Amino acid sequence: MRDGIEDVHNLGLSAMEVQLVRVNLNERYAADEDIGRTIREIPGELVIRIGRAEDRRMKFVSDFQTRIDRGDVLYSLASGVARDYMELEDLGVIAKELDIQMSLHAPYYMDLANVDGLAEKSRDSVLWGGLLCHALQGTTVVAHLGRYGSLAPVEALERIKENLALVRQRMDASKLSPMLGAEASGLQEVVGGLDEILYLAKSVPGVVPVLNFAHLHAREGGILRRPEDFQAVLEKAKKFAYGYFHAHFSGVEHEGGNEVRYTPIKKGDLRFEPLAECLLGDSYDVTLISSSPLLEHDAMYMRVIFDRILAKQTSRPVELERPSERLLAPTPRPVAKPSPKPARKKAPARKPATRKRRPRARRPRPKRKKRAKARKKTQRRRR
Repeated sequence: MRDGIEDVHNLGLSAMEVQLVRVNLNERYAADEDIGRTIREIPGELVIRIGRAEDRRMKFVSDFQTRIDRGDVLYSLASGVARDYMELEDLGVIAKELDIQMSLHAPYYMDLANVDGLAEKSRDSVLWGGLLCHALQGTTVVAHLGRYGSLAPVEALERIKENLALVRQRMDASKLSPMLGAEASGLQEVVGGLDEILYLAKSVPGVVPVLNFAHLHAREGGILRRPEDFQAVLEKAKKFAYGYFHAHFSGVEHEGGNEVRYTPIKKGDLRFEPLAECLLGDSYDVTLISSSPLLEHDAMYMRVIFDRILAKQTSRPVELERPSERLLAPTPRPVAKPSPKPARKKAPARKPATRKRRPRARRPRPKRKKRAKARKKTQRRRR
């Protein structure tokens, strides 16, 4: 698991779900070195419950607070998830430092409707998954619900509700922090329609819907095709999700309202682009887990598609909002008020004018002939 956490970080992803596929138990009597310890403090084993004889009956305890007494029987998990709880806690710290959100999927076969008489075993499996998820600082324990069998859908749903309530009570008594996730189913014979998981989330506090989009798409005959289809599912489940969605995505082959198999995303008719557009169009807090046969490849493929659509949306020109009708109405022109006349400036005082003398008029000089005649007249007079 340590290598897986580091690989998820190196790929630029931010979530990882641990698969608790099988639950096989080993049992032994408590040794001397176990006395006084809790199951968390036992090295080299994942002890998931203590069996203690009380009043000729065996009482079972699964928590991190009860101290082991002499004569107790310890039940440990034969699984390759981790060596012990100390290792799980170290892995949880590493995941948190690398900003990777952890979750855990309980064993896939569940019989919470008690059709095959395995309800108690199913309850125990979910509880033990909660122990491991708590040590990892995980957010959610995901569980399937079980078949209808010969039961009416309403009766099967009520049985599952009662068993989930018992599991949630035991988790609360053990002070386990993860949420209990009820996963949608892709088969008509298995409890897990959208309305059913929302009913369970509404009825049992601490239970949240896990939206497996491939299962929902197959169960409803391929309804998830447009962003509006995904938005309708998210809006319907929003008030039961405590503000946060845990979801799975994959390609899927389906027929007649039943899932045939998971496929890579590129091969199924369930496309990721509409879901990415839906998530970018509204403020949903969603963790998407790849459940594809190409696990890491399709996780990276979804990341690439998401970034591509985000880049397209951010590069579009911003559309200006239409102004209100009040702003669109023509504004009346203001009436111009007559401006006051400026005061006349006083003309500068003129200097008193001095009277000029008119030049004396000169007599016109006669022409030469006239001058000669005049000269002769004057000579005669003198004579």
